Amino acid sequence: MPTKVIDLTQLLKEKMTVYPDTAPPTFEVTNTVDKDGYTEHRISMLSHTGTHIDAPCHILQNGKSLDKFQMDKFIGSAIIIPCSDRKEISLEYLRTFEHKITEVDFILFFTGWQNRWNTKGYFDDCPIPTREAVRWLTGFKLKGVGIDAFSLDKIDSALAVTEENLPNHHILLGKEILLIENLTNLDKLPDRAFSFQCFPLKVENADGSPIRAIAMIDE
Repeated sequence: MPTKVIDLTQLLKEKMTVYPDTAPPTFEVTNTVDKDGYTEHRISMLSHTGTHIDAPCHILQNGKSLDKFQMDKFIGSAIIIPCSDRKEISLEYLRTFEHKITEVDFILFFTGWQNRWNTKGYFDDCPIPTREAVRWLTGFKLKGVGIDAFSLDKIDSALAVTEENLPNHHILLGKEILLIENLTNLDKLPDRAFSFQCFPLKVENADGSPIRAIAMIDE
């Protein structure tokens, strides 16, 4: 059967959405074909710019960096969990997907926030899983949890980074379940398992990295 590839990655560019009070990326032309015979850019951005992945060391003192994981940590089967019509993602709701979750490596929460990208509304509180729901997820053999929004925790977590206001980060990263944030095009994915890839840049001691996230679907 043919395979359809769906790009789940936000475009990196100047004047794009970035987390509150963090620096946007910059792209400087250092060489041009007319002047130098080739074109090259200097790119400057934070490790959590755009569609990206969080490593345990992002918030945990002795957490593992992305380069310490084997390559198979960033590839596997995935399912979408729709939650655009919910204020929060409860344990009761997640239990309805239990059979599917047991069979995949990644779960991706479709909140609909991807449609707010590059608007002020992107940083309104989106549906996120409760602590109880997140603790329950650690009982599965998940490699990662993704979302089409800024975070698996509430926006006020940006004000002061503590375990109290970043509970879902601490719970999941503490179990080496990676977090994938700012995904897009989740509405184009099927209501069944598909292949998912989220490879980070190979950077030493990476606390996070922009990724090119894709889904591959057999048609």
